[in-house]
Amino acid sequence: MNKFITFEGVDGAGKSTHLVWFADALRARGVELLVTREPGGTPLGEQLREILLHQTMSIGTEAMLMFAARLEHVEQVIKPALAAGKWVISDRFSDASFAYQGGGRGMDWQRLHQLEQWVHPDLQPDLTLFFDVPIEIARARLANNSALDRFEQEKGDFFERVRAAYYRRVAESPARYAVIDAAQSIENVQRQLLEVFKVIEGE
Repeated sequence: MNKFITFEGVDGAGKSTHLVWFADALRARGVELLVTREPGGTPLGEQLREILLHQTMSIGTEAMLMFAARLEHVEQVIKPALAAGKWVISDRFSDASFAYQGGGRGMDWQRLHQLEQWVHPDLQPDLTLFFDVPIEIARARLANNSALDRFEQEKGDFFERVRAAYYRRVAESPARYAVIDAAQSIENVQRQLLEVFKVIEGE
């Protein structure tokens, strides 16, 4: 049975690195899957990604562009892949909007719920892996990156709000999430992901 799995976390949590390992491990188990990302995933989405990551804009514009890219992503990529029987793994989905635009920027939570219901009323991830890490560790991991986008350049208090908003989402739908302690070594994080495999395979 196909699944829609999303990877979430603050910048510097290491989720993208572990997504590659996770996808390879699923393929080794014979799973046919599609790996994608947000913002992005479609030609239009990738163009919007460049705008979102590098141009200053109002909070409302930022949120609506994120969901505009998501609408294309859902209709053009995610739903067709699931309909074809594939698993879909996405690097970020709507949780990121609640975390970054809601928590980080302070946008009204209910407004984000309205956008979510408009864009994908009948679709939620089967499983969301939330890679949690103390903000000081996440910032240290980004310190050597000389090409930070405008989100990565935000201050520590911004990411504290982002992290808190992720935990608010977890509290709203706890059955959908697996919280991964991403402060540990790569090997220990992979051990946690192996436990996730056991749960998936046991369903």
